[in-house]
Amino acid sequence: MYKKNIDFEKHTVSARNALFRAATYYRSADAFLYGNWSDRRINSLWKQQAGSFNKAIKLLTIPGERVELRADKFTVPAIFYKTDKPGRSPTVILGTGYDGSMEDLYHTMGEALLQRGMNALVYERPGQPTVRRYQGLGFIPDWERVVTPVVDYALSRDDVDDGKIALIGFSFGGFLAPRAAAFEHRLAAVIALDGIYDFGQAIFKQYGTSIVKLFKSGKKEELDQEILKVQKDSHTASNIRWGIDQGKWSFKTESAYEFLEKSEAYTMEGIVNKIKAPVFVSDGQSDMFFPGQAKELARQLGDLATYHFSENI
Repeated sequence: MYKKNIDFEKHTVSARNALFRAATYYRSADAFLYGNWSDRRINSLWKQQAGSFNKAIKLLTIPGERVELRADKFTVPAIFYKTDKPGRSPTVILGTGYDGSMEDLYHTMGEALLQRGMNALVYERPGQPTVRRYQGLGFIPDWERVVTPVVDYALSRDDVDDGKIALIGFSFGGFLAPRAAAFEHRLAAVIALDGIYDFGQAIFKQYGTSIVKLFKSGKKEELDQEILKVQKDSHTASNIRWGIDQGKWSFKTESAYEFLEKSEAYTMEGIVNKIKAPVFVSDGQSDMFFPGQAKELARQLGDLATYHFSENI
C-alpha cells in the first residue's frame, strides 16, 4: 500500500515513518486475541507487522540486519542496528519480557542508542512473539541459553567493542536479563527495567489468597475452573483477563494452574550471587505488576547493584 502511495527514494523519511506506524498498529491489534489460540489473526497480523517493519528498517541510514542465531534446541531471531560511528563501538543487547517484541525495542531505546554512538542488538526468545508463533515454544527459565548465542554473535562482528557489551531487560525482562547474567559473564553491565527477584512470587500476589490456596492444595481442575469464572465475569478488569490469557499463551499451556506452576521456576534465589557484572536496577513508584521486586533484587545483589527509584511525576 505504501509503495503505491509514497515514492520511497524521494520521500525516504516519510515512507519509513509511515511503515513504522503501520507495523506498530499491526503489533498492537492482536493484544486481546490470545484467549483463542486458533484465531488466524494472531499470525496474519504478525506477518503484516513484520513486513511493514522490514521495509522500514531497510530505509534507515544504515539498514537494520535481521539474523537467525542457533541456540541448542531453537533459533533466536535478532536484528542488529549499526551506529554510523566508525570502528568498534559499545553495543547494547535489548530484550523485552512477557509480551513485547524485538520490533518494539527499536523505538523503546534502539534509535536513542544509535544517536549516541552505540550499536543496538535486539532479539526474541521462547515465549515471545516470533518464537512462540513460528517455533511453538513457550518461556524457558534458563535464559542464558538464549543470551549466550546473542553474545557470541556480537563478538563475531568487527564493529563491536568486545569489552563494552551490555544487556538490558524490560518488564519481565527485568528478571530474564539478570538470570542470564548469572551464567553469561562476558557482559560489561546489566540493566533491569524494572528489576524482578522472584517472578512466581509476584504472580501469586496478583491472584489472591483463594487462588493460591487452591494451588498449594494441588487442586488443578478447581483452580482452572475458578480462573475461567474470573475471566468470564464482566466486572473483572480487562488487564487481569489479558494477563491470564497472555500468561497461558506465552508459557504455552491452556491451564492457569500449569502457568502458575511454571512461574515458580523464575526466581533468582540461589543464583543471584553468580552475577559478576554491575547491575542497574530500576524501580517505579506505581509498578502495578511487580511492586517490591526491584528493591529485593538490588538488596540481594549488594554492592553490584545501582538502585534507582523513579517517583510519579
